[in-house]
Amino acid sequence: MQCFHQAFLLCMVFTFCSLLYMFNQLASTLEGRDDWDRKERGEPGRLSHDSGHLLRKHPGLAGLRERCKKLSVSYWSPYWRLPADVCGVNCLLESSIGERSGSEVKEHGDGRSHLAVVACGARLEETLAMLKSAVLLSKKPLHFYIFAEDDLHDPFRNALDSWPRTVQTKFNYTIYPITFPKENAKEWKKLFKPCASQRLFLPLILKEVDSLLYVDTDIIFLQPVEDIWALLSRFNSSHLAAMAPEHEEPRIGWYNRFARHPYYGKTGVNSGVMLMNMTRLRKKSFKNDMTTVALKWEEILMPLLQKYKLNITWGDQDLLNIIFHHNPESLYVFPCQWNYRPDHCIYGSNCQQADQEGVFILHGNRGVYHDDKQPAFRAVYDAIRKYPFGENMETSLLQPLEASLQTTTNTYCGRSSHLFTKKLKQSIMSVQQDVTQRR
Repeated sequence: MQCFHQAFLLCMVFTFCSLLYMFNQLASTLEGRDDWDRKERGEPGRLSHDSGHLLRKHPGLAGLRERCKKLSVSYWSPYWRLPADVCGVNCLLESSIGERSGSEVKEHGDGRSHLAVVACGARLEETLAMLKSAVLLSKKPLHFYIFAEDDLHDPFRNALDSWPRTVQTKFNYTIYPITFPKENAKEWKKLFKPCASQRLFLPLILKEVDSLLYVDTDIIFLQPVEDIWALLSRFNSSHLAAMAPEHEEPRIGWYNRFARHPYYGKTGVNSGVMLMNMTRLRKKSFKNDMTTVALKWEEILMPLLQKYKLNITWGDQDLLNIIFHHNPESLYVFPCQWNYRPDHCIYGSNCQQADQEGVFILHGNRGVYHDDKQPAFRAVYDAIRKYPFGENMETSLLQPLEASLQTTTNTYCGRSSHLFTKKLKQSIMSVQQDVTQRR
């Protein structure tokens, strides 16, 4: 009997060692294949600042996780089907390791603000103007996550790499393809504006990013990005996202008058500027009106679309309103000056915080940067777009803008245009003072 026990233990030891050897060989093989693939393509061994592709950096089990992430941007989202030749045993191994804790997915504090944007169609120049405004006014470094259609990747790289070297030192960027769940990719892509619903899947794609500021392409920053980034410190323990109200005045509100679905608060929220603690968002189980069971983020999106797709008008924004209607404790609402739109001035000023402190972020929705309906908004966009890097911002940006705005006072928004330059003036003075001190 004793001999039987000894033989059994010996077999267990050999089995365990064999498994360790197999996994080690698998990791080495994959690493060698990665290196060979890079050599064949003539690629360098390091990750360039403008590439959206992750190269393997860690040996062993960490390397297997890297390869899973490299070959599938979805990385453990049940909505994406992995290619037949991707991961296999690797992902089976990864599932046995278990889900990583929130502390493990948080990035090292590097002082950067992390900014994401989704660009499809004819949105290149508009997006570049937004990124330019962010770089011009921010004192702290930035990281841009640019999700774009394939034919826009090279134009983005060429434009950003052409900016002066002194400007490029203030930011890094990564370009990603547009990625939707395969089963309903066309439906998600055309839900509202082209690719707009990509924002819903950012927490599932950017698994290593702890917090993120998402903005639409038609955003212009009038003060540093780090100022809105600082609102994360105001979150209580239940907050996981922040947005501004859709309307300040219920009498002209869209949701409270026309919506055929639940929405947040009295007038809903606007998702054009959305600050997220994505670690919390990924962990949260959301109450909903589809089941008594709370659902994770990756579990709730598809059922919501299936239930409400005939009742929603503004696509992904409506889905966010539905989610936070049922989970109001999870949303931090910031004032309208952080997401100032034509609705706030088209019928007369109705954003009290902007009246007092000025506009912090300008949101030119309804295409107002590209037509003559709201010339005050277009004047700000054109001033940022035309400003030559390296010139004095007071004389080459602020003063020409103030002169242009003087010609727009025939509109309600034009009469409020002094609010557009109030914070911008302070931001420019602060940046130039900082540059002078560093000299």
